[in-house]
Amino acid sequence: MALIVQKYGGTSVGSVERIQAVAQRVCKTVKAGNSLVVVLSAMGKTTDGLVKLAYEISQNPNSREMDMLLSTGEQISIALVSMALQELGHPAISLTGAQVGIVTEADHTRARILHIETERVKRHLNQNKVVVVAGFQGITRTEELEITTLGRGGSDTSAVALAAALHADYCEIYTDVPGILTTDPRLVPEAQLIDKITCNEMLELASLGAKVLHPRAVEIARNYGVPLVVRSSWTDEPGTWVISPAPRPRALVNLEIARSVDDIEFDTNQAKVSMLRVPDKPGVAARLFGEIARQNVDVDLIIQSIHEGNTNDIAFTVMAPILKKAEAVAQAIAPVLRSQKATENEEAEVMVLPNIAKVSIAGAGMIGRPGVAAKMFATLAEAGVNIQMISTSEVKVSCVIDSGDCDRAVAFLRAAFEIEEDKQTTQQINSKFSSASSDHPPVRGVALDMKQARLAIRQVQDRPGTAAKIFGLLAEHNISVDMIIQSQRCRMMNGIPTRDIAFTVARIDAQVAQKMLQQSAAEYGWGEVVLDNDIAKVSIVGAGMVGQPGIAATMFEALSQHQINIQMIATSEIKISCVVAQEEGVKALQVIHTAFGLAGSQSIQVPA
Repeated sequence: MALIVQKYGGTSVGSVERIQAVAQRVCKTVKAGNSLVVVLSAMGKTTDGLVKLAYEISQNPNSREMDMLLSTGEQISIALVSMALQELGHPAISLTGAQVGIVTEADHTRARILHIETERVKRHLNQNKVVVVAGFQGITRTEELEITTLGRGGSDTSAVALAAALHADYCEIYTDVPGILTTDPRLVPEAQLIDKITCNEMLELASLGAKVLHPRAVEIARNYGVPLVVRSSWTDEPGTWVISPAPRPRALVNLEIARSVDDIEFDTNQAKVSMLRVPDKPGVAARLFGEIARQNVDVDLIIQSIHEGNTNDIAFTVMAPILKKAEAVAQAIAPVLRSQKATENEEAEVMVLPNIAKVSIAGAGMIGRPGVAAKMFATLAEAGVNIQMISTSEVKVSCVIDSGDCDRAVAFLRAAFEIEEDKQTTQQINSKFSSASSDHPPVRGVALDMKQARLAIRQVQDRPGTAAKIFGLLAEHNISVDMIIQSQRCRMMNGIPTRDIAFTVARIDAQVAQKMLQQSAAEYGWGEVVLDNDIAKVSIVGAGMVGQPGIAATMFEALSQHQINIQMIATSEIKISCVVAQEEGVKALQVIHTAFGLAGSQSIQVPA
C-alpha cells in the first residue's frame, strides 16, 4: 500500500461537477489500496475575486488581513471535497494549514515553511480517512498563532512539503494540461508531452514561466528526493515524472529555509575567447557559433553584453586543450563580421585569455533569494578576487576568474556557505551533467518570459567588490536578479578600468531598482543607469545539451532566419537564454520550438 499526496488546482475544483469528478478520482485511488492526502487550491478564480474585494476597500491592504482573507478560499474547497467524498461513502476530513501543523515564518503573503507537525495527519490516515488539506497556507509558531499564506504557487509548495514530511511514496500534481510540455500550449498548440524530466531542468523551466509547477515545489522535491508526477485532471494519461537526484541527508526542520547552497564547484581547465565590436544585427551569433559547431568545438559559457553604439561583444569559454582551435575559428570569422564602414578602432577584434577558472555555487535553495548571488560576489571581493564573467541560472551562479585565484576563491566560498570540502575532481563534477544527460534529448523545452526588464549600469569600476556592491544593494531591497552580464570591452575612466554591467529583473521591480541604483551611482562613481522595459527572454533547457556543440548555433540560426536580433546571451550547463525585443518574444519562442523539432502532430487544448 502506497502513501500518496495529490494536489488539485483551482480549475480542477472550479465547479460542483469538477469537485465531484475529483472525489471520484480520489475514491478510485483509495480503492486501489492507497492512503491519501489531498491538497487543494481555492475554487476557480476565488482568490482573484478576494483580492479584488480587498482593493475595493483599501488601496494598500494590510498584509496580515490579506492572509486572513485569502486563506478562506481554500477552506471552501476542502469542505466541499470532503462532503463529496463522504457522499460517495468514503470517510474524509478537511483540515486547514494550521490544523495540519504547517508552521511557517511570520512573513505575511509570502511565508516559507519551517516544518510540518504530521501527528494529526498520520492519526487520521491510520483511521482510513482521506485527509483533505487547504494548500497555500500555514500558521506561525509565535504565541499569536498568525495565519500566513505562502504566495504564488503555494498549493504546489504545500503538497510537496507534506509529501516530504510524511515520507510519501510520491506526490501527484493534477492540473489542466497533460503534464510538462515542451512549451506553453497557449502559444504553441503543437507542444509535446515530456514523459520524464530532471528536477534541475524543471527548476529552470518553472522559473522561466512554465506555469505547471512552482519552482519552490520543485526545490523541495529536489532537496528531499520526493518523486513527483504532473498529470491532467481530465484524463488518465500517465503525465510527466520529475526525477530527483538521490538527496543528501537533510533535516525536515527549516524545511524551506535550509541551506540555499549545497555545493561549491570549480574548473581550472578553461580558457576564454572574446570577440569585441561585432555588429549588433541579426545573424552574427548564428554565423560565429555555426562555424564553431562545424569545427566541433564544444563551448561552455556564452555571454553577449548589451550593445554599445552599433556593436556589442560576445565571449565564450572552452576547455583549455582546444583553445587554439577555438581561437583559429574566431580569427577566421572575424573579418566576415567586420562592417565595411567600420574604422580601424571599430573593427571586430579577437582576444584570448588562457589562464582562467570557473567557480560556481550550486543549490536549489537559491530560488527567490536575492542575497545569495550578492553573498558570493562579496565573498570573492573579500578574497581579493576579480570577476571577469558571470553566468546565472536557478540552480547555479558561476564566475570566471583568474586561475591563480581559484584555490583562494573556493576556500573563501566554502567558508562563507559552510560547505565541507568535496573530494570530487572537476572531471567528476562535469560528468554529473553528462551522465545524467546521456539518454536525454539535447533540448527538453523552450520557455518565454515576458515580464522582465533590463537595467544597465555604464562604466562601473573593473575591480573586486563592484558586483558585490551592486547586487548587495538590490538584495537589501529584496529585488531578485535573473541574467547578469559584464561587458568584455574595457574603458579607462580617470585612470581606472571600467566595464558596463547589465542584468534583468522582474518588470514590477525595475523602476525601484533603477532609482535606487541612480542614487548610489554618484557615491560609487558609476555612470548612467539605463532601463529597458521592452524586452523578452526566450530560453532553451536540456541536460542533454552538454557536450553538443551545435545546440547554441541552432537556436541562434533560428532567430537569424526570422531577422530577430539577439540583444543579450547568457548560458549555464543546461540552459541558453537570449534577450530579444518584446514584440518579437512570441515569434522567437515559436521558431526555436520548431527548430529543435519539438512540435507534435496533435494540438493540446487547455480547458478554460
